[in-house]
Amino acid sequence: MTSAPANLLAVRNLLLTYLNVDKDAVREQDLEPAEVGIVGDANHRGGYHCGSNRVVTNDYSVVESSRDRAGLTLHASALDVGTFSVRSGGATHTLRTFSTWMAAQCAADAADTRDIREVIYSPDGRTVRRWDRLKKRTSGDSSHLFHTHFSFFRDAIKAGRDQTPLFRRYLTEIGLLEDDAMAQFTDAHARLLDQLAGALPTLLAQVAYTDGRMEAIANGRPSVRADLKGGGQPVWLVQQLQGLPALVGKESTNPTELGAALAALPRPAGVDVDQLAAAVAERVLAGLPAADGPVSRDDLEAALRTVLGSLDESTTR
Repeated sequence: MTSAPANLLAVRNLLLTYLNVDKDAVREQDLEPAEVGIVGDANHRGGYHCGSNRVVTNDYSVVESSRDRAGLTLHASALDVGTFSVRSGGATHTLRTFSTWMAAQCAADAADTRDIREVIYSPDGRTVRRWDRLKKRTSGDSSHLFHTHFSFFRDAIKAGRDQTPLFRRYLTEIGLLEDDAMAQFTDAHARLLDQLAGALPTLLAQVAYTDGRMEAIANGRPSVRADLKGGGQPVWLVQQLQGLPALVGKESTNPTELGAALAALPRPAGVDVDQLAAAVAERVLAGLPAADGPVSRDDLEAALRTVLGSLDESTTR
C-alpha cells in the first residue's frame, strides 16, 4: 500500500514543530496535523500522493519525467500544507506568503529546490498558480486556494534525500528557527569535512610548505611563482583540492581512501594551521555550487581549525 516516506515525514514534523506549537512567536492560526498531508485518501488515484499501487495509466507523476519513472515505489511523493498565520520578526507570515516564497525559490533554481517538480498554490486566495519545473502546467483546481501542494521527483524520495533544508531556510528567514551556524552546513559540506578530518591528521604530520608554496596557495595558483623559492614547482594541495569535490561526490569514496590518495603525494613536513585552514576553506567553497548552502568561509575555517587543532603543535607548525 502507498506509504509516507521518512524524508517527507521529516518535513511534516519540522513544519508542525514550528507552526503548530506556541513558542516565542504569537500564533494567530496554528498549522494543524490534519492540514499537512502526504498520502492521498483511499479514493485518491494517480498523481504524486500515490505510490506504485495507485498510479493510473499514463499517470503524469510517472510518465513525464525519467526521474519519476526511475523512482517509482510504494512511497507517496507529495506534501500538502494547509492554512496558518504566524507573527514573527515584526511581520505576519501566512500560507500565501510561504507559498509565494517557496515558488520564487524554485523559479530561481535554488540548490535546495531541485528535487521539487511542482508547487500548486494561491498567492492571493482568489487565483491558483502552478510552478512546474517541467513547464507543462500553470494552474490547478480550486482546492489549492486553501492548501499548497508540493510534488517531489520520485527518484529523490526513493533515494531518501533530505528535503528539509529548503523548509528550514524559510523558517530561519522568518525568524522561527535559530540561525545556528552548524545548521548552515549542507550534507555536501558535512561529507567533505568528515573526509578531510580522516585524511588531514596523517597528512599534516608529514607535509611542509616553503614561503613560495604558501603564497601560491593563498592566491589559489597551482604552481609557485618563478621569482620565489621553489619557483615553477606545482603546489600539490591546490591541485588536489581542485579535484576533491568530484572525489567526495562519489558515494564509494571514504576517509581511508581519500587519506591514502593524499598521502601518496610528495610530502616534506610542518605547516601553519591557520594558513592551511584558510586555503582549504577557499578551495572547498570554490568547488561547491554557490547556492549549495549558506555556510560562510569563516564557519568552514573554524571547523577546519578544530580538526587541525587536535594535532600535536609540533607536527603542525
